[in-house]
Amino acid sequence: MNLIGIDVDSRNLVCRIRRDGKDHPEKIFTNDAAGFGKLIRWATQRGAQARVCMEATGVYSMPLALALHQAPAIEVMVVNPKVIKHFTTANLQRGKTDSLDAASILEFLQRMPFRPWQPPSDEVLELQHICRRIVQLNTELTRERNRHKQARRLGSWGRVVAHDTQVNMNHLQRRIDHLETTALALVESVPELAERLRLLTSTTGIAAKTGPRILAELMALPDGMRPEQWVAHAGLDPRAHESGSSTHKPRRISKAGNRYLRDALYFPALVACRYDPNVKAYYDKLIERGKKPKQVLVAVMRKLLLAIWGMFKSNQPWNGQKFYQIA
Repeated sequence: MNLIGIDVDSRNLVCRIRRDGKDHPEKIFTNDAAGFGKLIRWATQRGAQARVCMEATGVYSMPLALALHQAPAIEVMVVNPKVIKHFTTANLQRGKTDSLDAASILEFLQRMPFRPWQPPSDEVLELQHICRRIVQLNTELTRERNRHKQARRLGSWGRVVAHDTQVNMNHLQRRIDHLETTALALVESVPELAERLRLLTSTTGIAAKTGPRILAELMALPDGMRPEQWVAHAGLDPRAHESGSSTHKPRRISKAGNRYLRDALYFPALVACRYDPNVKAYYDKLIERGKKPKQVLVAVMRKLLLAIWGMFKSNQPWNGQKFYQIA
């Protein structure tokens, strides 16, 4: 079994391989279809099986992961970059080069349990890409709004810039509206996605805008994940910070997870706290215990994610009594 660690960037794939327990010099391939083919042939020379480990780097790593997954003699594991970073720090690696990073990924593959990566469907990947683009455009729209306000404060001096930012704001909003319509049409074209969206939008606070965003991130997860794994994937799991008898810091969420899912849950949780009686009762209960509003909102996000897991598992719509039973 060949073990291979790959450091991925926009242009190249820096690979380190271990054959029969012996490390070999690095090999570099281009990050394109031609390079994928050469890498697969190199990894499986003489009919060998191979296990490959790589970091999740979005658009740079996804095509490679899909190509490796389709190769019959290769198993691939895709790892959160933060995990590799902490592993490298623990190994006291002082330098940082592509070759050293590939060697660290190879060492991680050698030492840690192997978890095969399962790709989402093409429709889910497309939906995720569209929804993440909507997030990017909304971020830019917010920036333009701030620039527009600043320009208007200048009166006649800022008249030209205020007009320009207004034109760009209108343009960005049209693009966002178009992408949101496209995302909904894509979901409705796939029965499984349409059914899951129906369950999601039965929840107070989740509608046509936030529903596809949440769905795109959740449907990309492997089947069989437990609810606590969903919470950890979203970075909503509490992280203790204690040491000896002197250090007892308050618990905070790890944020070591999918920020797109975490962000998509924020406004639904906020709306549910105001308008769903069961969620509001849960919110008020934690406030009475002395929790700060932001802490409670994070707790609602976590509990909301657990509720969505249960809704998908049972194929049942939102039931506020199951979220929190009012006495």
